[in-house]
Amino acid sequence: MKTSILVDTNVFVDVMTFNSAWFDWSRAALSLAVESSRVVINPIIYAEIGTRFSTSEELDGQHFMRFLDREEVPWQAAFLAGQAHLQYRRLGGTKLTTLSDFFIGAHALVSGHRLLTRDSRRFETYFPEVRVISPESSA
Repeated sequence: MKTSILVDTNVFVDVMTFNSAWFDWSRAALSLAVESSRVVINPIIYAEIGTRFSTSEELDGQHFMRFLDREEVPWQAAFLAGQAHLQYRRLGGTKLTTLSDFFIGAHALVSGHRLLTRDSRRFETYFPEVRVISPESSA
């Protein structure tokens, strides 16, 4: 059985926008994931990617979408995301846009997915059990 990898939004954005700093790493990591694993997105990642398109049909028509499995966020993951966000705020975190990251990390944890991201710090801090694939780990 193939392992599964949940891919964070930033990897898709790097590839779609040809982000000069991260394009090569993100493209190579995503290609390797598709070749070796079941690649997963959830509605939060879909929504974040979707901000770059005019319609869902346009997004769904993108070449990379055919390689992705869509999964709902498990209820237990939603609860854990809220708890992680609460901990973040209690520890002085001030960014208001972090909740989506906590949903992604909790989904990876609850579903047993590895997580492909180039921004691993928050995931490693709040979800240390998740196996993160990042430029630092290259695992």
